[in-house]
Amino acid sequence: MLALGIDPGTAICGYGVVDMTGNRLRPVFYGSVLTDKDMQPELRLKKIYDDISDIIDHFRPDFLSVEKLFFNRNVTTAIPVGQARGVVLLAAANKGIPVLEFTPMQIKLSVVGTGSATKEQVIYMVMRLLNIREKIKPDDTADALAAAICGLNTASTRRWQEGR
Repeated sequence: MLALGIDPGTAICGYGVVDMTGNRLRPVFYGSVLTDKDMQPELRLKKIYDDISDIIDHFRPDFLSVEKLFFNRNVTTAIPVGQARGVVLLAAANKGIPVLEFTPMQIKLSVVGTGSATKEQVIYMVMRLLNIREKIKPDDTADALAAAICGLNTASTRRWQEGR
């Protein structure tokens, strides 16, 4: 089973393609779509859409796993993140890829074992689970890989339950 995890953002949109065979996880491709702050907003969104669409075309994941929009206080950053998330969802819909959505707490719980995990704990566990030796940078890429792992854990559990 192949998952594409996304951590949406307009400046940095993390992505990670992870394969699960049996109970083994393997990183396939990961990184971040970077956009320049001086770009027009619509061109930033187009770049994210185009790059994520290309990744979907190349790897043909079974599903896309994305973080739900969550914000505490800063509505100013929530709007651009919501826009980036929207173009990611559009790319998945246009390519016929199912979408699984998770809260940040659900992703942390799935990967680290606690919903209150720190960024450093998430990065550490993603590196351990995927046998990645170099620190994953930026954090958004690690978060995208964590989203993919969470989606794979959820999908494999659902398949196991359905197979009973």
